[in-house]
Amino acid sequence: MNTRQYNLKSIRPEILSSTINDNMSNDERFQNLVLRPIIKLQNDLFIEVFKNYIAKHKMVFYGYSLEKRLLYIENAINKDIKFRNSLKGMVIAMFTVEEYLIYIQNSSALNKRMMQIVKERLISNVQLFEQPEVLKAV
Repeated sequence: MNTRQYNLKSIRPEILSSTINDNMSNDERFQNLVLRPIIKLQNDLFIEVFKNYIAKHKMVFYGYSLEKRLLYIENAINKDIKFRNSLKGMVIAMFTVEEYLIYIQNSSALNKRMMQIVKERLISNVQLFEQPEVLKAV
């Protein structure tokens, strides 16, 4: 095993709730063995990237109700192609070459799974997206 491949796999968190069995599809197996651990590893980065996304979009997010914030997250991931591609890049960059070769065989379906998991992670962390306090001079 080459150094990059070993290093990438060694830093991924183990997800005990993910099950692997003979009845699952190849996409589901890839999702549980590769995508979920990578997305969990990158969670803190996704949070900061989304905070930056909010800031670059005039911070309108902070004026929304919880329901509209959840919709905002979903729309950002589903409709903003540049943002979506950026998120995909953060996941794909953590693939081994072998995993990438598997990924490109069915990238469309795997991208949907990937973005669904990222969206769920951002939604579950919505409480972290509060408007930062502005420090005032005394």
